[in-house]
Amino acid sequence: MKKSITLVALMFFTLQAASSAPPKNTCVTCHAALGGDQAKPAEQFEVDVHHQAGLSCADCHGGDANDETMSAMSPAKGFRGVPKRNQIPDFCARCHSDAAYMHRFNPQLRVDQLSQYLTSVHGKRLKQGDNKVAACVDCHGVHNILPASDARSPVCPSNVASTCGRCHADAAYMKGYDIPTNQLASYEKSVHAQALAGGDTSAPTCSTCHGNHGATPPGVSSVANVCGTCHVMNEQLFDQTPHQAAFARMGLPGCVQCHSNHEIVRPIDAWVGSGPQSVCTACHAPGDKGYIASQAMSADLTHLDSSLARAEQVLNVAERDGMEVSGAKVELADANEDLVKARVNVHTFDQTTVRKLTDSGAEIAAKSYQAGLAALRERDFRRKGLGIALIAIVLAISGLYLKIRQMESGKNA
Repeated sequence: MKKSITLVALMFFTLQAASSAPPKNTCVTCHAALGGDQAKPAEQFEVDVHHQAGLSCADCHGGDANDETMSAMSPAKGFRGVPKRNQIPDFCARCHSDAAYMHRFNPQLRVDQLSQYLTSVHGKRLKQGDNKVAACVDCHGVHNILPASDARSPVCPSNVASTCGRCHADAAYMKGYDIPTNQLASYEKSVHAQALAGGDTSAPTCSTCHGNHGATPPGVSSVANVCGTCHVMNEQLFDQTPHQAAFARMGLPGCVQCHSNHEIVRPIDAWVGSGPQSVCTACHAPGDKGYIASQAMSADLTHLDSSLARAEQVLNVAERDGMEVSGAKVELADANEDLVKARVNVHTFDQTTVRKLTDSGAEIAAKSYQAGLAALRERDFRRKGLGIALIAIVLAISGLYLKIRQMESGKNA
């Protein structure tokens, strides 16, 4: 009886272990044993997002992962092998365009990547037989595909520019396409790249403006459509000005005309006016209406900026010396906000609108400056009072000391 119970228990645990054992994957076993380049797919697949989701080599390449013989790669068992380059998008789309299948893994996953890709420059040229253009594996990888949220992924926002640059910054590879190859170098100098390097993953990178699967050059109708997706207020202000129609009529590229495209640096007040760094003088000549307006806006911005700097300096000195100036500093923040608004409203190209804001800020800055001066006068008054008090205390102590000495001398006598 005991032997029967032991045998049943042994069979139960054996079956349980067999049912919980991972399924065979002879593809990995065989490739790992081959070594060298043949082993790389098996080594890389360990971290692949498909492996993490429970998929095997056979799910993409077909065949029988349980068969330990070479017949595992028989066409009769559905083996597809490595797709040709022009077949890669359709190869990936067998799963990624199937909503019912993909929603088993994540209901929020998009399934329109192939349809978007076919509208892109890359997709169109691939269909025309150009096998040099980017396909899925060029950006995402092959056997070591990682989620875009993974910092190691080539399509993670912080890596997108260098991924695109592998082709677009290679002059030899891009030869014959009549496309500049300095985009990556220019972008790396931009305020967008600096923000991204500082950890702001919402900062624009190549795919933000050009698109990812449906990549296409911006400016099909207007480059402002691209910039305006983030800089909404600037676009709305610009669209209400005569410049919008004038730029369109002359074929000028909207925002790019003043801000450039890839090498977008932080704008400065010196861009407005008639100085050596002015962008207004690229179109406007001395004496015309636009030239005069730009000079007026430049003067107003400079005046407010210097007024803010002067007020902030005196308030900082007073605060460092222990004076209470927090109220004046809060008011000065409102003046700083007026300066920011004035800089944004430069896109109206209306000197009246800009001056209204700069005058408001300058008035607050003047009050804050006077508050700082008053604090410094009070500081000086307190210092003088403290000096007089210290002198009086020293004199009192000295007199008391002399009186004590005189009393002690009288006792001794």
